[in-house]
Amino acid sequence: MLFRSEPAIHFADEGYLVAPQTAALWARAARGYADREDWCETFLFDGAPPKAGQLVRLPGHARTLRAVAESSGESFYRGEIAEAIEAAARREGGAMRRSDLAEHETLVVDPISVDYRGTTLHEIPPNGQGLAALVALGVLREFDLESMSPDDPRSLHLQIEAVKLGFADAHRHVADPRFVDRSPEELLDPPRLRDLAGRIDRATAGEFDAGIPKPGGTILLCTADRDGRCVSFIQSNYTGFGSGVVVPDWGIAMQNRGACFHLAAGHPNQVGPGKRPYHTIIPALATPTPPSTHDPARQSSPGGLMAFGVMGGFMQPQGHVQVLSRIRDHAQNPQAALDAPRFQWSSSRSIGLEPGWSPSVYTDLEALGHRVRRADTRSVSFGRGQAIHALESGWIAGSDLRADGQAVGF
Repeated sequence: MLFRSEPAIHFADEGYLVAPQTAALWARAARGYADREDWCETFLFDGAPPKAGQLVRLPGHARTLRAVAESSGESFYRGEIAEAIEAAARREGGAMRRSDLAEHETLVVDPISVDYRGTTLHEIPPNGQGLAALVALGVLREFDLESMSPDDPRSLHLQIEAVKLGFADAHRHVADPRFVDRSPEELLDPPRLRDLAGRIDRATAGEFDAGIPKPGGTILLCTADRDGRCVSFIQSNYTGFGSGVVVPDWGIAMQNRGACFHLAAGHPNQVGPGKRPYHTIIPALATPTPPSTHDPARQSSPGGLMAFGVMGGFMQPQGHVQVLSRIRDHAQNPQAALDAPRFQWSSSRSIGLEPGWSPSVYTDLEALGHRVRRADTRSVSFGRGQAIHALESGWIAGSDLRADGQAVGF
């Protein structure tokens, strides 16, 4: 295990150059955690966040990575790192104990999925929020988006309404799988999705009790090899650096995923001991739908294998819907689909729109009853994505212009 960890340990020990977007987000975090001495000692350098291009060394991280590698993870769950985590939690009045870490269980789960015009989108099941993307796409397949321009306000209106219906289901039903009261299979049943599609008014923005999404912060990468295997990988402490509590000398920033619990009594996602909260991180995988399980007449373009994802808290399902629609409904390549301007539903009838749309898009959506916030720039708040799509003789890839990443073949 040490051999596989050597590159990460090397960069933590010897340093790496901070990329521009990362530097900007680091500076934003420094303002938010300014009153946390432990965070500042770990993540500020000469009292300031790193600038783009600055060499950053993180010796605490190197120590942790080395201990995890040398013990095959035992140090983190039962050894000296676990002891340090409990001590930090106790200092903060927190409930985390070594026994919690020792009892941790990694779940290997089967994805949930829907067919979208000849492509099956696979998502992480609850307690992940992939359900929101699948419900939205199951609703959208009842409409003829292919006949419209990808930038047509009528198409955007349908996508926005479908996203709201998806979040309404997620808001009510995404929780620790031991506590959900309706299975994903029931919620994704085709007749039910057709009924949901019937709730969309083409002429007016609706309200579907979808809740109010919280902010988030995530990293994503996709990779593929010559044998046709691919991975969509996503990780997040939530809101960038998590809670702001840092384990001294180990560089461990404690996450704050508990922020996505409900407080309402009786809700499946009500906060409680030993429960997994609503989780925003959802890597995605798309595969060709077998012809026997979909209507070939409704397939718009060949659906090859694709690993992809869009980072950004509650933007993630919305990003999945918009990127996949552009690739499948309009045959855009991954880079074009990722670079296109996006909408972001925020609450009720309120949406954000990035710059880059035709002026009529803003006015037409407002005429349909959407409360439009016009963003000044393309920003990370609208998600950052990557995609690797299989072609007959290789791969085609794209990396979002809103992030520091890039598509690399070797």
